This record gives sequence, C-alpha cells and structure tokens, in this order.
Amino acid sequence: MSNGSNHGFLPSGRYIVNHDIMHCTADGVVGNHLYSGRALGLTEPDDFIQLNPQLKPLWGEITSHYRRIGLSHSENVIWDLDLNQLGAHEGFLPSVFFFGPNEGRVWQDSAWLHAVEYINSKNNFIALADELGIDVPQTRCYDSIEEISENEIVSLNMPCYIKAAISVSGVGIYRCANREELRDAIDQFDRNVPVQVQEEIKTDSFLNLQYRVIDDRLIRLAATEQILEGCAHQGNRFPSSHAPWDAIEPMAQWLKDQGIKGIFAFDVAVIETPAGPRFPAIECNPRFNGASYPTVIAQKLDIPEWTARTFKTRHRKLSDIDLTDIEFDMKTGEGLVIVNWGTLLEGKLVLLLAGSSEYQDVLLTELDHRL
Repeated sequence: MSNGSNHGFLPSGRYIVNHDIMHCTADGVVGNHLYSGRALGLTEPDDFIQLNPQLKPLWGEITSHYRRIGLSHSENVIWDLDLNQLGAHEGFLPSVFFFGPNEGRVWQDSAWLHAVEYINSKNNFIALADELGIDVPQTRCYDSIEEISENEIVSLNMPCYIKAAISVSGVGIYRCANREELRDAIDQFDRNVPVQVQEEIKTDSFLNLQYRVIDDRLIRLAATEQILEGCAHQGNRFPSSHAPWDAIEPMAQWLKDQGIKGIFAFDVAVIETPAGPRFPAIECNPRFNGASYPTVIAQKLDIPEWTARTFKTRHRKLSDIDLTDIEFDMKTGEGLVIVNWGTLLEGKLVLLLAGSSEYQDVLLTELDHRL
C-alpha cells in the first residue's frame, strides 16, 4: 500500500479528460450540465480536456486565476462533450467522472465497467461488506420494493432509511421516523426497484475516504470530513479528525483487483462508543466525487489544511468577483481557489478555502460581502 506523491492524480502518461456528469446525475441539480469545468484543475498542460461550449466566456478568467495562483492545467480544450473523443486521440488515456455503459462503448475495458456496475449497487456493497467482514449499519436488502411486506415493516427498527439500491446526489433516499412514514416512502418507488432498509446511524460525523489506482497500485488519496445538508453533499474538510483506512481497505483492494481505475471513494460514519470510535461503511462511490476535485488541487498546490464547499453568488462573471488579498498565495499557503467555476453561470461556485480554521473564518466573512 502506498500513500502516493503529492503531485498528479493519474499514472504517467497523457489524458483526455471528460468529466461531464449528465449521464449519471440527478435531475434538479442546479447547473449540472456545467460541471465539466471543475476537472480543469486536475489536468496537466499536455492533457486534453472536453468542456461544455457554454463555458467559453469564462475560459480567460479562470485560466488567469489559475496562472496567478500557480495551478497547472490543460491548455488543449475541446469545446465538445461527445464521448467519442475519448478514443479519438492516439496515445491518450481516458479520464471520466463515471465509467458507465456510455463510456464503456467508446473505451473497451470490461473489467473496469463490471467493477463499477457491481459496487454501484448499494445492495451489492452490503453483500460484499458482509463477505469481507467490513463493519456496516444493520441493513436489509430487497430485490424489489414488493418484497417489503407488512410483516417486514412491523419487524423493522425505527427510525430507518429506505434507499434505492442505485441512487445519486441523495435522490431516492428517505428517512422514516416511524412505520407510517416508511409506508409512505415505499409508495414513492416503482414496484420493481431494488431497495434497502438501513438503521439510522446516530452521528453528525461522516468521512469520505478516497482511493486511486495508479499503474495497478492502490493508493490512499485522502480522508476528508463531509459537510452535509440532510443527505446532500455540500462540501469537505481536510484534514479529518479520523482516517480509518483499515475499516474499508479490504474492499478497496478487492475493487482494484477486479479492475477498477481512477479515483473511487467510501462514505464512512464515525460513531463514538465507550470502547472507542466505530467506523461503519455506508456506501462506495466508484467514481470521482465532489471531494476529489479540491483534494487533487490541494495536493498539487501543497495545501495541508482546507475546506471546500458550495457558495451562491449574485455574479455571473469571474471578473466581477473581487479576489483582491484573498486569492490563494503560494508563499503563504493561504487563500481562495476556484474549483467548480462553470456553475457561476447559474450563480453557484465551489471554492477551496486554504489555511488555518481561523483564516478560513476570515475568508468566509469576506465572501459574504464579495459574492
């Protein structure tokens, strides 16, 4: 097992990067068609990157920002999100947000595709965790919603969560305080949808443990604390209070052996007990996730302490946002880095706040005025 270097997120070589999320996102995510831009900070000058052509007006401004703060990035833009580009550039390997059937039709890698599709099911995740001896919440899995009889409902402990086996962005997940709420939630699903019912984990602390596969090596990328609003991910904080790699490493190794590539991550709860903390694993995200982009940027810029989260803004041009004295400075290691910039067109940004928690509070105060 290696902890990896602080530079680069991909094995040696050149990449064509397409991190459009429209093939695997939930309806209603504001600006989700503009998310391809957040991968720019992960790239290197020799890479290609595919971007939504709607981001063209912001290109000069974001590259000026990255140049000022010393963040390397691709200079080779393809203003087109067509997945066929992934196989059209000899000598370039693909980097995608999620390697699903659409990507698999363009880039043939059946082992990678199978590993992703298997573990992307929360029910398969629970079954594999049981096989590998990984601590998970008490969970009952069902091949379809129709398998949950009234006798099953009566036997379940409350409160609980009912979850679609395959879901994104917290969609298809319902908290049920009592059996009446569970019955109502069951009615929200199509009859043939696989689901699971899971005990409620009583904690406010959840971790994101990211791995990456580089040249057939499994590398621990970063452990971050999650910032959540309900079930929806709002941001991440590094370093985390805990980094329980041993809690999920057997599954990470299994996925690597099955052929998974790139970055993938686990959501892990932190439960304090008299015997010490317990770290039950909630799910695996077999793809890049919201924490991946600030994590890699922070590693490229050697930032040891940061928070990344979503902010709303009245501005629609980067040049209208005053970054004077708060932009990241390589000499001090403090300041602001723009991560997800394309969504500015919808009044939303993901920003990385680098520095001590006290300095991050200063940045938050300034952002209240400037955004």
